[in-house]
Amino acid sequence: MSCNWGTELWDQFDNLEKHTSWGIDFLERYTKFVKERADIELSYAKQIRSLSKKYHPKRNREDESRYTWFVAFAATLQQLNELAIQREDLAENLNAQIVCELTRYTQELKTERKSHFQDGRRAQQHIESSWKQLESSKRRFERDCKEAERAQHVSDKIDLDNKTDGEKARQTAQQKQQAAEESRKDYMTSLNQFNQDQHQHYHTLVPVIYQRIQDMEERRIERIGEAMRSLAEAERKVLPVVSRCLDAMMEAAESIQPRKDTRQVVEVYKSGFDPPGDVEFEDYSATMRRSISESSYLDNRTEERRQSRKLWPFIRKTKGSSPADCSHLPPEQRRKKLQGRINNINQEIQREREQRDALLKMREVYERSPQMGDASSLEPRLDEVKQNLHRLEEELRRNQVSVWLSEADSRLSDHSTRRQSGGCGPDGSYTEDHSAELHFKSRSSEFDDDFDDEEPLPSIGTCKSLYPFQGQNEGTLSMLEGELLSVVEEDKGDGWTRVRRNLEEEGYVPTSYIKVFLDSSAKGAMTYI
Repeated sequence: MSCNWGTELWDQFDNLEKHTSWGIDFLERYTKFVKERADIELSYAKQIRSLSKKYHPKRNREDESRYTWFVAFAATLQQLNELAIQREDLAENLNAQIVCELTRYTQELKTERKSHFQDGRRAQQHIESSWKQLESSKRRFERDCKEAERAQHVSDKIDLDNKTDGEKARQTAQQKQQAAEESRKDYMTSLNQFNQDQHQHYHTLVPVIYQRIQDMEERRIERIGEAMRSLAEAERKVLPVVSRCLDAMMEAAESIQPRKDTRQVVEVYKSGFDPPGDVEFEDYSATMRRSISESSYLDNRTEERRQSRKLWPFIRKTKGSSPADCSHLPPEQRRKKLQGRINNINQEIQREREQRDALLKMREVYERSPQMGDASSLEPRLDEVKQNLHRLEEELRRNQVSVWLSEADSRLSDHSTRRQSGGCGPDGSYTEDHSAELHFKSRSSEFDDDFDDEEPLPSIGTCKSLYPFQGQNEGTLSMLEGELLSVVEEDKGDGWTRVRRNLEEEGYVPTSYIKVFLDSSAKGAMTYI
């Protein structure tokens, strides 16, 4: 089937004009559609990025990263952020490759269409002008023929009546006939010219102009097809990355291990303590009154210890500053906390050593080549690094000692068959009397040396016990709640204070269990609670 607008639609100029105008309108609407699609992608990417940021783990919740379910969720958020990036790239490609190109092409298409239809209108105006000229010569020829016919009729009638007037009428008739002949020639000329113009219009001008319009329309349609393919191709380009992100999300979900997470809970919260023993029966049926004396001290101490027993797992911890040696934590947690601190210190020491080595090499280079720099300018920085190393090494030794003591306490507590006291410390933590006393087993020789002195140490103050304490290891001293004792040696940072009940009973008690009042002559008025 023939498809040539110049021959098939030679008489549809106005409809072609409407159709091409509608085609350009559609092109503009499609451009707007792609732009809005890109805006939607940008908005979606922004919302996804905001959602990922909103639920990203906070710094103060970094401990949760040890659980597989939390790590999986963090990985999902990371992949979600990558999806947002791909959506942003898609929107950028749509704007750059389609929207901008279609906008430019639409302007060019409007200019081309305007030129083609201007040519068509000029051709239409020319054929209409030729037709009007033909119609004018035709009417003139028709009029001259009628006038010549009337003049001839008048001449024939006058010849019969009056020969003089007849001659004049014949001359008039001849003039009219000559005018009619000239009009006929003009009409023939106009007719031939119109036929030539019409043939040229419908067989040359219109086919050429309409063919150009048809080519323009086909290019417009092809450009729309290319834009649609570009849109699909831009979408397809991000699909592999999107697919990888989804695969990563699936792998993150499959990496969740419930049994491993439950074991991790044990690792995180295990205290290392044994469950409390049975609560003893307290008989109130028989009332006994005894006065506190040296002979009844041990009986009263046992009674007060029973009355003060508490089930430590149900005691709420009080908030406050944590000791530097993590003594407020259960043994297992204390050891892990200290070990993590040691690892961090080792990393800092390694960094400082690398920086020191780099500075020393730089100083050697400056000493060999003074033009490169002043070696003495590095000395302040070297001194600072050396001080940092000394500080870190001291801190490392302190924490290593704390870890060693914590491990020793844990090993000794494993051999304990039953806890003698299940109460909590004064700060509500899980510090117990028995586990605290085990600290002295590793230092029994040190305590023995202290107590081997023949000359007793002078008193430097007094203290009042806030809680009962049952000292079971050598070097410790038992005490009742509210008892007044003499202080002979301050707490040296290990959590123990040396006290004396009389000239014969002397030992160490937990500093947190007493309130100390030092003499002003010793160290001013200081209070430890």
